[in-house]
Amino acid sequence: MRRRLAALATLSALSVSFGAQAATGDPVGDLITSIVSGTLPGTGVFDVKATLYYAGAKGVGALDSLGCRVVPMRTIAVDKSIIPRRTVIFIKETVGLKMPDGGNHDGYWYASDVGGAIKGKRVDLYTGHGPASMKPIQKLNLATLTAVKVGNFTGCPPK
Repeated sequence: MRRRLAALATLSALSVSFGAQAATGDPVGDLITSIVSGTLPGTGVFDVKATLYYAGAKGVGALDSLGCRVVPMRTIAVDKSIIPRRTVIFIKETVGLKMPDGGNHDGYWYASDVGGAIKGKRVDLYTGHGPASMKPIQKLNLATLTAVKVGNFTGCPPK
């Protein structure tokens, strides 16, 4: 399913920007990102500053801005003028992180939340309930991550 989403994103990006290439500062890094994520360089690949958030914090409830339940290690809050809600995002730096169920993260996040402090190329990664849920990925707090738009989803994000 995820490979199909990446392939669809690539095809739609190709049809929109055929022949147009964005100037990049790291062509080798962009090529590696495109191989890992299945997208083309210059089509929705950008660096974002990440912060972490959890349920139980001031103003953070159990529902996202779409009215869906927030999903630990899957829900991402975005500036919807940069990344539209319902966008599937691949973040290579999260691949292999431990998931709440004990499995390893595949790098896919679902833009279903927004926040008043999320402006520009910033994202909030939802970690779960309580501050202890942030410990496994604390190294990503305030880090610059590579985000790649790989598709869209309907309804609520998968769990």
